[in-house]
Amino acid sequence: MNSTTNDEILDKLEQKFQSINQKTATHLEGLLWSKPITYWDYIQTDALLNLQTQRTTLPDEMVFIMYHQVNELLFKMILWEIDQLCHTEKPETAYFTEKLMRISRYFDMLTTSFKIMQDGMEVEQYMKFRNTLTPASGFQSAQYRLIEFASTDLINLIDHRFRASIDRNTSYSHAFEHLYWQAAGKDYQTGEKSYLILEFERKYKKEFLIFMEEYNTINLWRKFKQLPEADQKNGDLISAMRHYDYTVNITWVMGHFNAAKKYIESGHGTGEATGGSDWKKYMLPKYQRRIFFPELWSEEELATWGEKESL
Repeated sequence: MNSTTNDEILDKLEQKFQSINQKTATHLEGLLWSKPITYWDYIQTDALLNLQTQRTTLPDEMVFIMYHQVNELLFKMILWEIDQLCHTEKPETAYFTEKLMRISRYFDMLTTSFKIMQDGMEVEQYMKFRNTLTPASGFQSAQYRLIEFASTDLINLIDHRFRASIDRNTSYSHAFEHLYWQAAGKDYQTGEKSYLILEFERKYKKEFLIFMEEYNTINLWRKFKQLPEADQKNGDLISAMRHYDYTVNITWVMGHFNAAKKYIESGHGTGEATGGSDWKKYMLPKYQRRIFFPELWSEEELATWGEKESL
C-alpha cells in the first residue's frame, strides 16, 4: 500500500511546477474540468481502425493492408528502442543486452507473422488486387531502411560489388547510390532508375542522408565497440548481437521471401514484384550478404551466409 500522503504529493507537485515556472494552483484547477481517460481515447482506437482503405472490393486485400500496417507499427517500436540505446552515452552491458533482446523479440514476432500473409489470403484474390497496387512495393518501407542504418556501419549495407571502392571517408550521397537495395531498381551500367526507386528517393532521400550521418558513429555496432574490451566478450551480449543479426538478415528475410514466392510464382501472374524489382536478388541474403556484425561470425559462417535458415 502506498503510504505517501496528500501533503507529500502536493509538495512534490509544487516543486515540479516551480522548476518550470508554472503555478501549481492553475494545473490543479485544470484537473477539475478534465475528462477521465478511457481506453479508446488513450489508444486512439477509432482513428487506428479507420486507417484501412481498400482499393478493390476483394476482402483479402484488407488482410494485406492491416498486416503491413502492423509491420510498420512494429518497425516503429524497434526504432524506439534503438534510439534509446544508441543515444545512451555509455550504456551498461546489461542494459545493452536487454534492449537488443527487446528489439530481437519484435523481429521474432515479425518473422512468425509471415504465416498470416502466406496462408491468410487466397492466391486468386491476391493476383487480382495486386495489380491495383502497382507500382507500390513493400520495398518502399522507409522505417526498415532506418533500422538498417541504425544497426551497422554503412559499408555493410553497400552492394558487395562496390565495397572495395567505398570507405568511411566516402560521401553519404555516393554511398547511398551504392546501397544493396539499389540493385532492386537500378541499372548500374546506365545509371537509370525505376519509378519505384525514383519515387522512394523523392520522398525519403533527404531524411535518409541526415539519418545516415547521425548514426555513423552511434549505430548499434559502434556502441558495441565503444564498450570496455571485457564487456565486448560478454557471452550474453554476443549471443544477443548474433541473434539480432541472424533474425533480421536471414530468418525474417527468408520468411518474407517464402511468403512472396507463394504468390509471385503462383503461375497466375508474371513472376514480378508489384514494383517491378528483381525481388530474388534483392531479398535473398546469399546474394546481397547483409550482415550487421561480420566480426562476430566465423569464416565458415560468413562463407555460408544465407544458405540455411536456422542458427
